[in-house]
Amino acid sequence: MGFKKAIVNLMPNPLVKIFSAPYVAGTGLESGLSAAERFWDEEKLHSTIDLLGEEVYDHDEVEGVVEIYLEAVRRLQGRKYATVSLKPTQLGIFEGEGYCLENMRKIISTAGKQNLHVTIDMEDHPYADVTLRFFHELRDEFDNVGTVLQSRLFRTRDDILSLPKKPCKIRTCIGIYNEPANVALQKKSEMKEQLFENMQLLLEHGHYPEIATHDVALINRCVKFLEENKIPSNRYEFQMLMGVPRKAIQHKLLERGEIVRLYVPFAEKWKYALAYCKRRLAANPMMAAYVLKNIVGKSTGR
Repeated sequence: MGFKKAIVNLMPNPLVKIFSAPYVAGTGLESGLSAAERFWDEEKLHSTIDLLGEEVYDHDEVEGVVEIYLEAVRRLQGRKYATVSLKPTQLGIFEGEGYCLENMRKIISTAGKQNLHVTIDMEDHPYADVTLRFFHELRDEFDNVGTVLQSRLFRTRDDILSLPKKPCKIRTCIGIYNEPANVALQKKSEMKEQLFENMQLLLEHGHYPEIATHDVALINRCVKFLEENKIPSNRYEFQMLMGVPRKAIQHKLLERGEIVRLYVPFAEKWKYALAYCKRRLAANPMMAAYVLKNIVGKSTGR
């Protein structure tokens, strides 16, 4: 991963934008809403809409992010196929925890009035404690909020056992951030095994796991477990990223009657989207090859 990340970081930003296009709906809220609607209308894929951006320090920009999310929530009224995802570092955490929490509360409260679910995303490990504090407080107030737990972190089992007693929607994923060895597993095989165990633990404690992985073998293993244990399909869902080529397994899950949800990000300012795009490309360098092949194909008429 270190070598892949180094190569991606050497890419000029305009090239990153081109190669990461499959991962991003486009610029502006309308692009995210349109992509979500298209996925539902054409394939019956659910979505969670996310405004790309991390580490926003400017107060006016934070206020702008809040307004974009409030507009997204208003525009998504009645669209049961969609949810939204929020990030603490985008919503004012650097100005103060109280300010960030109030911004989240405003968005979640507005979404709740429209039966729209909101996920508080988990960023890298220094933000894990504050993110979970926010989640616990907001889950006490609202029924339409969930969060994310990453299987690579050593702490995650304890975090599951510490979740609120009432059912919680929890995206369980490996996590895309490169974390140090003192806080996280370093082998993908171990992270995947832990994700499988986390799914079981969440179900055991009455929660709703949102199983987020592109590993087909792991997905099939989860399906087998869910089937053998007669877990109703309204107790969980599968999640994947927009742009990752997994049509076959998505269709297989949909044919089984499963919920499959895509993470659908859009950008307002590409300077905030670049970090996300670079992580995506480092995790899946073949995506650049797919895009390049398409570009060459169009230019040659093939």
